[in-house]
Amino acid sequence: MGQYSAVSGIKVLDRAVAIMMAVAPHPLSLTELCETTGLPRATAHRLATALETHRILARGDDGRWTTGTALTSLGTGGRDQLLDAARPVMSDLVDVTGESVQLYQLTGTSRTCVAAQEPPVGLQNTVPVGSQLALTSGSAAKVFLAFGSPQLRETILPQVTFDPEELGDVEKQRLSESVAERELGLA
Repeated sequence: MGQYSAVSGIKVLDRAVAIMMAVAPHPLSLTELCETTGLPRATAHRLATALETHRILARGDDGRWTTGTALTSLGTGGRDQLLDAARPVMSDLVDVTGESVQLYQLTGTSRTCVAAQEPPVGLQNTVPVGSQLALTSGSAAKVFLAFGSPQLRETILPQVTFDPEELGDVEKQRLSESVAERELGLA
C-alpha cells in the first residue's frame, strides 16, 4: 500500500486508515487517493464512501475527499464545539416552535444530520443522526444552496423541488422554511 504502510493484520482496517492518513494533509480526488494508497479504484471509493457515512471523511464541492468532523470530535475527546454551541439554540427552537429541530452538515452534494432534538409532546419528525438527505428539498437544503458555492448551486439547482427564486429570500431573511417538500404533510 502507498505512503502509510502500518499493518495490523486486519486488511480492511489497514486500508481505511491508509485512506484517512492520505487525505489528512490535504484533500484528494479519487484518482489521487488511489495513487497515494495504492488501492484499486473500486476499493478506495467503497471505503471512502463508507468513511463519509460515518463523518470520518467528507467530500468538498470539487469532489475531493478530506477529513470529516468525526475526526475533530474524536480529537477533542468526543466534544464537538459546533454541537456544544448548537444544542442550547436547538432546545430554544424546540421550545418556541414546538417542532423538531435538526442540525445538518454539508457532505459533498448532500447533507448529513449531525444533531436532532424533538418536542416532548406532539408530532415528532425524527431524522436519525447520521442520516444523509438530498439537497433538492427542505429548509436546510435551501440554506446550504443559498449560502453555498456557485458549483454546488450549479450541480443541485436543476434537481430541486422548490422554486429556486426562494434562495434570494433565504439570503435576505437568514431564514428558511419548507412545507411538505421532503415529506407530504410535514412543515
